[in-house]
Amino acid sequence: MNTARIPAAAVRTFLAALLLGLLPARTDAYMVKYKEDFYRLYHVHYQQQPDDCMENIYWLEKAAQADFCNPLYAPAKIDTRQQWQKYRYLFQMHINLKLIEQHLRLGRTYDKKVARFYDAPWKDEYLRNLEKALSCYKAGRTYWQEAQLWAEKANAQEFDFLFLTDIQFWEDERERIKTGELDYGAMLDREIARVEGVRDAFLAMDSKRY
Repeated sequence: MNTARIPAAAVRTFLAALLLGLLPARTDAYMVKYKEDFYRLYHVHYQQQPDDCMENIYWLEKAAQADFCNPLYAPAKIDTRQQWQKYRYLFQMHINLKLIEQHLRLGRTYDKKVARFYDAPWKDEYLRNLEKALSCYKAGRTYWQEAQLWAEKANAQEFDFLFLTDIQFWEDERERIKTGELDYGAMLDREIARVEGVRDAFLAMDSKRY
């Protein structure tokens, strides 16, 4: 009986070939092309890190810039041109609201709520982070203006009795903007003013004394 050992490399090669043979061949590839495709790549983690926020911002920006898919594949039932028009307005509004949320989340990872006297040795680092937070909040202000614009379009008189129930949450966002219940502008203005105050307090500090 031949007791010669089979070389380990040969075993690995055999197993790899066996596994490849068992795996089903992929016959199609999914192309991310339309607004709805990019939006599906957006996701919120339970504990969202800066990299997660930046990834989401990237996908949402791509969604904002991409073309819409055919109405047949929209996440809401579309039967008329009027429904299609309102759906597009609501989608653009919603994307901008999500971009605001992500910029708020990202800004808060760099934010410093209060400048304490004992923070002076790290003054420069805190100032750099505060500038990042300010940049995020100011970007959110731009997205809020966009969201308001699209919400206004979706509030046109021609849509007074037209509600897309499949995307009721977006309809709710539109209504809350209309009534003023949802006002990211006021929130962002408060955050910007507060961060600027904290920044000024750090600038007034002497980093060599505390």
